[in-house]
Amino acid sequence: MLVEAQEGAGNCCVSVQVGGLAPVSPPQDSRAGQLSFCTKVCYGIGGMPNQVASSATAFYLQLFLLDVAQIPAAQVSLVLFGGKVSGAAADPVAGFFINRSSRTGSGRLMPWVLGCTPFIAVAYFLLWFLPPFSSLRGLWYTAFYCVFQALATSLQVPYAALTMRLTPCPRERDSATAYRMTMEMAGTLLGAAVHGLLVSGAHRPHPCEDAAPPGPGSPNATRLYSIAAAVVAMMYPVCSGLLCLGVKERPDSSAPASGQGLSFLAGLGLTVRHPPYLKLVISFLFISAAIQVEQSYLVLFCTHASRLHDHVQGVVLTILVSAVLSTPLWEWVLQRFGKKTSAFGICVMVPFAILLAAVPTAPVAYVVAFVSGLSIAVSLLLPWSMLPDVVDDFQLQHQHSPGLETIFYSSYVFFTKLSGAGALGISTLSLEFAGYEAGACKQAEQVVVTLKVLIGAVPTCMILTGLCILMAGPAPKVPSQDPSRRLSLQRWAPRARGHTQGTHTQGSTDMQRCETNGSAVLSEHSHSPTLPPFRLFLQLQ
Repeated sequence: MLVEAQEGAGNCCVSVQVGGLAPVSPPQDSRAGQLSFCTKVCYGIGGMPNQVASSATAFYLQLFLLDVAQIPAAQVSLVLFGGKVSGAAADPVAGFFINRSSRTGSGRLMPWVLGCTPFIAVAYFLLWFLPPFSSLRGLWYTAFYCVFQALATSLQVPYAALTMRLTPCPRERDSATAYRMTMEMAGTLLGAAVHGLLVSGAHRPHPCEDAAPPGPGSPNATRLYSIAAAVVAMMYPVCSGLLCLGVKERPDSSAPASGQGLSFLAGLGLTVRHPPYLKLVISFLFISAAIQVEQSYLVLFCTHASRLHDHVQGVVLTILVSAVLSTPLWEWVLQRFGKKTSAFGICVMVPFAILLAAVPTAPVAYVVAFVSGLSIAVSLLLPWSMLPDVVDDFQLQHQHSPGLETIFYSSYVFFTKLSGAGALGISTLSLEFAGYEAGACKQAEQVVVTLKVLIGAVPTCMILTGLCILMAGPAPKVPSQDPSRRLSLQRWAPRARGHTQGTHTQGSTDMQRCETNGSAVLSEHSHSPTLPPFRLFLQLQ
């Protein structure tokens, strides 16, 4: 006996097949294409751990390596560069193996999320652990940061691609994406707040007042960072368990079976030659790298280039709270004025970042933090809202090549992480050339100037370059209301032989549901998330 259950919004549709008999399906109601509130919440929760960990590492890992582990800045540059490259290289590798893997009882993407969970939790904890030896600490942190980034990517790629497997209805996918971004933004805020509060005692506000500042391996600092790492690591199994329990992955009937159709390299070649995708990737290479540089050096700037040490936690939280609260506003702007118009919100932070470098006072810092949160919110919301449009535009032109969503998502993350790796590696190496001394009471003037450039001029140039590329050319086409172009719906219609009558009825009902209730969103803004009370995520990735 085969029992298939599909959860809608407040209903459960069951078809039963005994032996070779055709399944008997109960009457379908008009809500069959919707996702339940519980499903959307559980889907959003699944993305929280990676954002919590990403937020903590983005703001505090560099400070930990320089001032607690006290490894040279050149080695810190290698740690950050190696980790980001490892995460970037894992994207196409994960996309390849996921694309070739077979569907299991829990789906094709879900087993990857669950399989990576225990290993990434252990790797994250060891990333913040201070080993008893000092000569090979650079190698220790490079190894575990590479492992952590690779595993985080192997978890994030199937999780992000799961959006296309939740429901055939574009409106419901957009709503699920909005819940995901809401929870990921909460995770970003939680990561910076919890980690920052737990380790605040590890960094004394005025180290110059004491004759002998604590050296590497200080028991208090080591204990606080270990506690913070353990708290974040425990979130991985908890949130992944809730994701598995609350979300059912639907099969993509239009996708070729595992091992059939286009190869991964052939699919990758098609995607990178698609002009809208190429423009999106190149533009956000610069924008995402600028955000990562701004994040990574803000804490160091407040600690060593200004008298804002006591305000570090407040400035970081102001950025994240501003990003959380402004996301619904940006979503409204995105729906009302379009995605290209919303992109101009990214450059709002440019003059204020320069102002902070020129006038590093507490009032200016909080104003800059608030405005930076506004820009960060739209910079992280926009690409994940535009990417489904690009996928649909590609499939309209290549209807013989379905099932390439994983390649789109994995290659996008690969290129953005690679740009972040280069930006962080080169910028950290610039601290070494400027004469940064780990654990020093006061840094040289060249270091102060370098930090000002890294939080002011560098992000400004990158953001403006990325926006110029993004604004060039027309926006990608999305499926219109013409039934022949409703690709987002047609890709879910069971067409292959062997599909049961019950499954076909369910697919037809879902299409009718989306056609009836989703006609208003099959337009220029069809894939922009319809937000509940708010991905975002510092990705921060």
